[in-house]
Amino acid sequence: MSVNLTPNAIPAIVSGDMNSKPLVQVLDIKLIPNSKQQERYRILLSDAVSSQHAMLATQLNDRVQTGRVKKGSVVQLIDYICSPIQNRKIVVVLNMETIIPDCEIIGNPKTFVESDLPTQGALPNNNLENSFKSNNVHLPAQNTNCNMQNFRPTVKPSYQLPPLPVYKSHGAIVKNEAPAHIIPIAALNPYQGRWAIKARVTAKGGLRRYNNARGDGKVFSFDLLDSDGGEIRVTCFNAVVDRFYDAIEIGRVYLISKGSLKPAQKNFNHLKNEWEILLDLASTVELCPDEDGSIPRQQFSFRHISDIANVDNNSILDVIGVVTFVNPSVPILRKNGMETRRRNLNIKDCSGRSVELTLWGEFCNREGQKLQEMVNAGFFPILAIKAGKVNDFTGKSIGTISSTQLFINPDFSEARSLRDWFDRGGKDSASVSISKDIIPGVPKNDVRKTVSQIKNEGLGRSDKPDWITVRARISFIKTDTFCYPACPLLIGDRQCNKKVTRSDNTRWQCDRCNQEFEECDYRYLLQAQILDPTGIAWVTAFQESGEDILGYSAKELYMLKYEQQDDEKFGGIIKSRLFNQFVLRLKIKEELYGDEQRVKITVVKADKADYASESRHMLDLISNLWRH
Repeated sequence: MSVNLTPNAIPAIVSGDMNSKPLVQVLDIKLIPNSKQQERYRILLSDAVSSQHAMLATQLNDRVQTGRVKKGSVVQLIDYICSPIQNRKIVVVLNMETIIPDCEIIGNPKTFVESDLPTQGALPNNNLENSFKSNNVHLPAQNTNCNMQNFRPTVKPSYQLPPLPVYKSHGAIVKNEAPAHIIPIAALNPYQGRWAIKARVTAKGGLRRYNNARGDGKVFSFDLLDSDGGEIRVTCFNAVVDRFYDAIEIGRVYLISKGSLKPAQKNFNHLKNEWEILLDLASTVELCPDEDGSIPRQQFSFRHISDIANVDNNSILDVIGVVTFVNPSVPILRKNGMETRRRNLNIKDCSGRSVELTLWGEFCNREGQKLQEMVNAGFFPILAIKAGKVNDFTGKSIGTISSTQLFINPDFSEARSLRDWFDRGGKDSASVSISKDIIPGVPKNDVRKTVSQIKNEGLGRSDKPDWITVRARISFIKTDTFCYPACPLLIGDRQCNKKVTRSDNTRWQCDRCNQEFEECDYRYLLQAQILDPTGIAWVTAFQESGEDILGYSAKELYMLKYEQQDDEKFGGIIKSRLFNQFVLRLKIKEELYGDEQRVKITVVKADKADYASESRHMLDLISNLWRH
């Protein structure tokens, strides 16, 4: 059977072409042993002339294990990435289809030499420094290696109006038909009678419906960016939505005129412009068919993750980081009964901090799924977040909103600098989370204690709770009531989490939300015994700390124990967590149970003991003793 592989497929992949979906042949497959993670396969791909090694994403392991992909197979690469790691290119195959399962080796392929590819010139250091100065970005001295600056277009000379066209007199002029001048977005003001702007659409909101005293309606908005770096939001209502919604595409350039200006609603508009454009049925929106390279495709104003710790709640900002882990997507019911999805992931940057990012809705299935596949494949992608919303519920975190945009492995200087930092040692550098590590009301300088000191020093018996840290082992976990059924509805952007009861055989009811639903969530209410060389104590761990201890969500273990009734596997998970050493952050407070006062110890965070860090802590204690 005659087979034609895609010519020059290997050079194209290595040079960054991710869209060609080439036809290639598998020359070799090797299993890479790894005791800490899932099995990984390395394959050798060929286009009949050149060959290149690639890693298979773990979700494709079954293709090899079932024989659907083997030596000689001709496959089509559907989704893949190629990134530089330690001075060489690594290709990761995320999805592929087998075209011919078994085929003779085609051609005489040779190992592809990356030095044959054309290289891009490096950005001079003085240009980078000038870019920092021109954008008024002030970075801490210790973060200068990160090379992070505002991603903005080159500043142009001050704007001058073009000469007015000359019109010959043809009698009385009833209406001024002269074309409107194209002006910068920054020059727009409500006192201009005729204007036009030429700009690129950088974001487009979804179609929203509303109901108020004037009746039902619909609205959508989109954001514009011009060649001078000016940004403005455009809003359309009702009949205007029908006219322009389908015509507006992200990334395209338009000529817009005959709109009106109104003050920007800063509660919903994060752009740095005091005005918004309101379009009506007389407005014109014309697509510019020729690409205008002077208008950037996007504009960023990145903040270091360390800076976000001091940012106000509900602020909108841009941030870029390396994705270090991605949690599965989970269904969430809103209070109005509508279901949405949520996915949490973690990003870090060179400021020594990391932050939790929550993806909502379609972001979970689009970018979220792709990010999870990359991380599962052992590749940690760069993620740029445009217009993320800051939340301070548990420390500081970032969440997506309707105008948020996510860019995976973008090609601009900030991303390249971050990738270089990560590959040169940033991957293994310690980072402190500004999300779960910062807990409202918990002192940052809480003290180390032993378990016996909790009782001996009468901790928790004052008006305010005591916060301490202990290093201890989990000696026993109660498994009869380790979790409770919880309300999954959202109140604002937070989950209700109150305990729910059965209203009938198929539905659950939340008294707080006064709603019924078919599926509930499950949250930890874990009772455990901890011990250290000085004593034993009972503690309670709720959702996050319960997951830290057991490594599974409460719902997963509930299903395993009560739905699948796999007591052997459930018991194995519990036993595997016993006598592991943790560094536990505890809240200790005396509470009233009936007529009796009892001291309650709650685990607010549980980290597996880092023995290098613990050794340094003990050395510091010894050093302090010698000083005194």
